[in-house]
Amino acid sequence: MGQIEKKGSFNLSLKIKELPEIERPYEKLELYGEKSLSNAELLAIIIKTGTKDETSVQIAQRILSLNQDPQMGELNFLRGITLEQLKKIKGIGRVKAIQIKAICELAIRMSKISNYRKIRIKSTEQLASLVMQDLRYEKQEIVKLFLLNNKNEILKNIDISKGTSDFANISIKSIIAEAIKIEAPKMILVHNHPSGDATPSDADIKTTDKLYNAAEMFGITLLDHIVIGNMCFKSVFVEVKRRAAEMRKKLNRND
Repeated sequence: MGQIEKKGSFNLSLKIKELPEIERPYEKLELYGEKSLSNAELLAIIIKTGTKDETSVQIAQRILSLNQDPQMGELNFLRGITLEQLKKIKGIGRVKAIQIKAICELAIRMSKISNYRKIRIKSTEQLASLVMQDLRYEKQEIVKLFLLNNKNEILKNIDISKGTSDFANISIKSIIAEAIKIEAPKMILVHNHPSGDATPSDADIKTTDKLYNAAEMFGITLLDHIVIGNMCFKSVFVEVKRRAAEMRKKLNRND
């Protein structure tokens, strides 16, 4: 029997558990595929090397322990972590911190739909699911406008406004102008609540009412205004109907 081929600096005849810990993530991925690795092991591959006191896996585990919000999931907190925070961890210098942030941004871009054009919107739920990953972890309110044709196909999508953690300025005039510019007969407004609670605010409802009436004057139909939270969404239209129904019940009880 011939010798087992060597790859790199370690011998494939060794069992995974017998390999130096710093090399295990590489070997494990090669032998069993990337899905077999834990989050710490995947992050360790990016980190590459440890220190004299810790392996790359142990450093990765310390990075993951920085997650203070369980609702964000095990990895999504990395979207908001800064270079400065990463560099405070022993074993993470400037280059490694930049590499980690670059990988995070690639993951965000891979999850996004690059071109919404010609997607036919059949329901509020469908559009909400398309934009959920884009908006659910944003730290500031972002307002998106989707312009549709008469078949409910997306003609164009625009970021109308970026605001603070609890407010974004929405210009009714600018929204109408965008629709008129490409002669779009229909539109849907979408924005996120960084708090994670998708319940439309009173301000959301007032803005929706103003936009609906202004659009109608130009023959444009506002189909809905969707609010995105953390893995949830709500329709302003549905919320308005719910509040109206509650008001009718109160009035009936008072009669």
